[in-house]
This record gives sequence, C-alpha cells and structure tokens, in this order.
Amino acid sequence: MTEKTETFAPSAEQLEALARAALARIPEPFAAHLKDVVLIIEDFADEETLRDMGIEDPFELTGLYSGRPVGEKSPFDVAAMPDRVHLYRRPLLDEWVDTGVSLEALITHVVVHEVGHHFGLSDEDMHALEEAAG
Repeated sequence: MTEKTETFAPSAEQLEALARAALARIPEPFAAHLKDVVLIIEDFADEETLRDMGIEDPFELTGLYSGRPVGEKSPFDVAAMPDRVHLYRRPLLDEWVDTGVSLEALITHVVVHEVGHHFGLSDEDMHALEEAAG
C-alpha cells in the first residue's frame, strides 16, 4: 500500500520568510536604506491598483513598490506613508509552477526588482543588484 503525500502551496508566511531572507542579502549601501520598508504579502493586488496600472489580469502582477524613491525624499516630508513592497502570492505561485524556477530565486528576483524601484535603479542596475543578492 502506498502512502499518499499531500503537498500544499506555500503560505503567505512562507513567502514572507523568503522575501525577508532576500532583503537581508541585499548589500550595502542599499541595505542601510531598507530598514523602514514595509513588506506586505497579499494573494492579489486590489482592483484599484490593477485599474491604476492598466492591468486586467491579476495574475500579471507579482509585486509592486509603493512609495517615494530614495533620491526623491526630503527631510521636510511630513507624515509620509512608509515605503512598501507588495508581493502577490497567487501570481508568484503560478509563475513558480509555470517557469520551474526555484521559489527562492523567483522571490529574490521580484524583491530585488521592487527594491530597485525604491532606489530609482535602471533594469540593468537591478540585474547587478540581483546578482549581488543572489
């Protein structure tokens, strides 16, 4: 008699742990500017976000940076919302299954990309940062 093994999709908490590990691997001088960034894991982006971005299929958005890039901040900013990196669990899990890339590598890629927006980096700079955080 064979034993049935059940597998479950990784939880929001498991994705958050992978994302926090990816953030912890980001090198200086970037790391010093990330201590106040809030990490949010949700199943999907909300309707308003999707509409604002012109996205119809919620599976097309795996992550989003919201806030002001480091170079645009001012000490005179009053009561600004903290910068946030949103990761969208269901689209991430679908991409993970579709691509066969390890979940850790995928989460690292998305986290670095969104953090790159925090610093106003180009795609080329984001790829270099991803290599450093690999």
